[in-house]
Amino acid sequence: MGLFDRIKRAFSGHEEEENEETEKYDNALEKSRTTFGDRLNALFANFRTVDEDFFDDLEETLIGADVGFDTAVKITDELRDEVKLRNVKDPQAVAKVIVQKLVDLYGEQGVNEDNSLHYAEKGPSVFLFIGVNGAGKTTTIGKLANRLHKQGKSVMLVAADTFRAGAIQQLQVWGKRDDVPVVAGPEGGDPAAVVYDGVRRAIDEDVDVLIVDTAGRLQNKVNLMNELAKIKRVIQKELPEQPSEVLLVVDGTTGQNALSQAKEFNQTAEMTGLVLTKLDGSGKGGIVLAVRNELHVPVKLVGLGEGIDDLADFDSTKFVYGLFKGLIDAPDEPAEDDDTQEADQK
Repeated sequence: MGLFDRIKRAFSGHEEEENEETEKYDNALEKSRTTFGDRLNALFANFRTVDEDFFDDLEETLIGADVGFDTAVKITDELRDEVKLRNVKDPQAVAKVIVQKLVDLYGEQGVNEDNSLHYAEKGPSVFLFIGVNGAGKTTTIGKLANRLHKQGKSVMLVAADTFRAGAIQQLQVWGKRDDVPVVAGPEGGDPAAVVYDGVRRAIDEDVDVLIVDTAGRLQNKVNLMNELAKIKRVIQKELPEQPSEVLLVVDGTTGQNALSQAKEFNQTAEMTGLVLTKLDGSGKGGIVLAVRNELHVPVKLVGLGEGIDDLADFDSTKFVYGLFKGLIDAPDEPAEDDDTQEADQK
């Protein structure tokens, strides 16, 4: 049974099964779901037959829905064969096959994927957060610190973004709100030195999780990547097995730009996972499929709203259901039996 069928079975009668987090996924992905549905409807409105022109436009539609170029090409090629095999002609049936392909493709890619956050068996776990300015990095750190603190873990924050005006103060506000300490230095100071102080203090105070905020922009990209590499070396000098997580925070509203950022950072930072923010304010939820299938890096956390509790662990089943809910829930066309056909003829 493919992921599509498992999801449909799992969420049949979903009103009774729905929990709070499923609702958050559903609400956050409403814009993306509408955008994707509108694109498909516009495509089918232009075609009465499924021909080669249809497949060319489908490929463009999928790319426009931010599922990624490679994914769009693969889905289109597979759909050509599937349509011929099933002799599918009805537009709604074709739409269902498209969604089924997208769902099952994600499921195949994520079979052995570990979406959970990793922690050190002994000593502090270091979570290094990276990403460009404006992606929601500091806010994500604040929300994660709040969650971990509520779970009973001792948490410490490091304000290593010493270049952006107000970044240190922003993290300190979150620290006060979360009731967790923040290690900081002077604005414009050496980020690696601040990280060193944070690591030493976390070791001395037996902290469970040390979360490091980093700069999203320096004078140029080379300087930024060199600074991140330096910070990582400082951490590993004191804690050789760390960081447990290198998490890239990308703004879900930026679509394909998020994928480009992920590719650039992954070349230097060797990230362990991604955090996609602002999915509730975007019609570009398909970028999750693009990032996962083109980079083979797991999405670990998603921002589903502005509230402090709206940072969720990524759940591929809930995500896919939220993104394609209408098409997954659509009833299959029942086969007419002989009695029905005879009645119609009369």
